[in-house]
Amino acid sequence: MFIQTEATPNPDTVKFLPGIPVAGYLGPFDYPDAASARSSLLARALFQVDGVERVFLGSDFVSISKEAARDWKHVKPMVLAAIMDHFMAGLPVVDEDAASSDADDITYEGAAAEIVEEIRELIETRVRPAVAQDGGDITFRRFDPETGIVHLTMRGACAGCPSSTMTLKQGIENMLRTYVPEVTAVEAEL
Repeated sequence: MFIQTEATPNPDTVKFLPGIPVAGYLGPFDYPDAASARSSLLARALFQVDGVERVFLGSDFVSISKEAARDWKHVKPMVLAAIMDHFMAGLPVVDEDAASSDADDITYEGAAAEIVEEIRELIETRVRPAVAQDGGDITFRRFDPETGIVHLTMRGACAGCPSSTMTLKQGIENMLRTYVPEVTAVEAEL
């Protein structure tokens, strides 16, 4: 098995591409700490690597965020070994019961429902594919029709990335405001 690696805009995050599906149709999955990784054997194995701080499982990649004080030359070989061992053993990546919806269970009606549908479509077709190339993910959480504020969740390499605020404000917010005039601002939700 050959696993490719790619740098991301976040210097503490590297994208690992094993050449096979990772989260596939079930994901993506973001594990901000070891305690949250109960549903994934792969994520639990990766958190055993000294210095791993966050694990993000994309459709065909794994993004690993390391502690800022650690050097990739020490962390990367151990991460590669953990990923390879997991897939060579034929173990499942996540428990299929762990798949859940990213959006809050908010029901929008009338004009707000149409606005939310436009926002979701733009995020799915234009934003998510672009940030997945950098090892991250951005998902819609909610829209406040009274203020025009869209709340998004940043995961994987996007979480904690130094350029994430610029991406959110200058990229995503400008695009949404252009196509959906009712949008006044975009904010990251933790």
